Amino acid sequence: MSDEIMDDQVNEEAVEDTNEDQLKGDEPHSEEHDVSEEELDEIADTAIAALKGILEHFDVGEVTIDEYEGDEGELILDITGDNLAILIGRHGKTLDALQFIISAITTRTMGFRYPVIVDVEGYKNRQRQKIESAAYSAARRAKSQHRSVKLRPMTPYERRLVHLALRNEPGVETASEGEGAARHVVIIPC
Repeated sequence: MSDEIMDDQVNEEAVEDTNEDQLKGDEPHSEEHDVSEEELDEIADTAIAALKGILEHFDVGEVTIDEYEGDEGELILDITGDNLAILIGRHGKTLDALQFIISAITTRTMGFRYPVIVDVEGYKNRQRQKIESAAYSAARRAKSQHRSVKLRPMTPYERRLVHLALRNEPGVETASEGEGAARHVVIIPC
């Protein structure tokens, strides 16, 4: 088996197993800690330091890490630079694994979970827009056809995006079904 295929499998298994059990990012209302500005600064400093430490082991050259707060109160770290495709990996799997590691380090250091999103040159933002568009389209289809619509299997992060996108959408509810890599969101007309 080639090293690249083996790396993809290891990344995928690590992210799926641990995201499901530890990060609780699937459902839209996971319990999260209210943080002060000082705690948020400490979270950002911890996450950025860990990210820089990990990036030293990649051949990516000079990078810039921009930090900002997302729409749902999460901390977003967006990496920009040259030669960053290696950080995204096939279908974003390496980026998912990197995000998991940074979240785990931050959670362990802080003693509570605060959502940290690691992005590379807006890749996740573009993916988020695609997922939200698919969610709205499926919601329209569920309402017009008066039947539940199943989306493709998704990662916990992707499922969370669907739940968040449709939480205030009138006429539909969302639920996650299935196990492991087959877990998906169902959009139910109400």
